[in-house]
Amino acid sequence: MISIIIPVLNEVDTIGKLLYHIKQNVSASNISEIIVVDGGSTDGTLNIISDFVTSSDSEQREELNREANKNVLDTKFKKRNFTRTDVQLCSDVIDTERSADFQNQSKILLINSKKGRAKQMNLGAKHATGNILYFLHADSFPPKNFDQLIINEVNKGNKAGCFRLQFDSNHWWLQLASWFTQFSWRACRGGDQSQFITKTLFNDIGGYDENYIIYEDNILINELYARNEYVVINKKIKTSARLYRKHGVWTLQYHFWTIYVKKWLGASADDLLAYYKKYVC
Repeated sequence: MISIIIPVLNEVDTIGKLLYHIKQNVSASNISEIIVVDGGSTDGTLNIISDFVTSSDSEQREELNREANKNVLDTKFKKRNFTRTDVQLCSDVIDTERSADFQNQSKILLINSKKGRAKQMNLGAKHATGNILYFLHADSFPPKNFDQLIINEVNKGNKAGCFRLQFDSNHWWLQLASWFTQFSWRACRGGDQSQFITKTLFNDIGGYDENYIIYEDNILINELYARNEYVVINKKIKTSARLYRKHGVWTLQYHFWTIYVKKWLGASADDLLAYYKKYVC
């Protein structure tokens, strides 16, 4: 079973689309829960997520469902002149249908966290009940049946990995960079490709390094490569090129390369963050 963990901070434009995409592209029997970990959003992200949170996760949501059922019964009673017995039967049918729907539906949990993607993802992992963790950015949309693709790899003994990447851009460089992600080279990895990892291996590593506000995905990936525990699934996850559109492809690519080289030369987590805040934020 897979626990999907999505860290968010002011993702009002993407989180609803992503949650809907996930629900349409997985088998609920493979998913333990979807955990959205918010780092303090102020843009309406929480309002969007609240529309997806399941009744088992919120007393307020449960009350809304009860009220919705009551309205359905009242409407049916007025239109068809049901007897009291008919109303009770109708209620029983609706409760049964809701129960069946819930059993076939993955739970969606909302957890509040301190700001910082590493902190948010580690907290999500602590709440996860699945034996496979799947970390997903809020602007990245995995391929159809990604849940089964991940399970297939784990069953083959591959304890961690990602998907190849596709940007939502026609820029030739981004298309070329995306093409290279099908290969297993370390330099072609990044958090936008998502990350699946068995919970046992994740705990053994110690999770994400919370000292890193940026580059946290790469720190974990480095450890997985050092252990020879990585596989690339040759299916495309589609991610947003919004930062490239904001800063310009070549400018942003230069800054990303600079951060990569700085880390290779021994820059600290604080040094990387300072550079990112100065040139990318």
